[in-house]
Amino acid sequence: ALLDAFRLAPGADPAVAADSAALPALLPALREYHRANEQGRLLAIEFTELPRWLWSIPGQRQRASTALFLAGSSVMFYLAAAVSDFYIPTSELPEHKIQSSEGPLQITLKMVPKMLSPLVKEWAPEAFVISFKLETDPLILIDKSRKALERYHHQAVVANMLESRRTAVIIVTKESQTPLSLSEEEIAQGMEIEEKIVSYLQGQHTLFIEKKF
Repeated sequence: ALLDAFRLAPGADPAVAADSAALPALLPALREYHRANEQGRLLAIEFTELPRWLWSIPGQRQRASTALFLAGSSVMFYLAAAVSDFYIPTSELPEHKIQSSEGPLQITLKMVPKMLSPLVKEWAPEAFVISFKLETDPLILIDKSRKALERYHHQAVVANMLESRRTAVIIVTKESQTPLSLSEEEIAQGMEIEEKIVSYLQGQHTLFIEKKF
């Protein structure tokens, strides 16, 4: 856990120090974070509930749309996870505590608006867009990934199974499906599957840019 990398320094005034054993992993990430902030490459969106995130979307789009259009095909979107699939709109939330004395409770959830479609069609139509598809049934994984490509017209889907998502994925495009996995040796060395995913997709993005010119 991140908090395990820090300790309270002794003394009259409260202070926090990083554990020396955690520095090799912590320092590179901290340097990259500050570099991205200083160069204006990091847009952090804070939210504690889904409606607040939905309300922030118009502002995010206005700030980012001009830069995204100008960057064209050099932009890659790595959409690793949806905030949520279902939610209860604020207008339908009860005003007061729900009383258990009223008996069993039935809740109807609404679908969260999909951001992938406006992203591809309006906000960044020239960008290289990758989405993720997580399933528990291997028989439908590839089919659902291809249907997502047909529906949203983006470039790639990272398809993975819940039980093996940390060690194996399949990169699905309109023309191909490429399995990526970690060997036992790579797992023992602490390698993460994201390293292979990002490396492969960087290559695909380069080819995508070259085809545009």
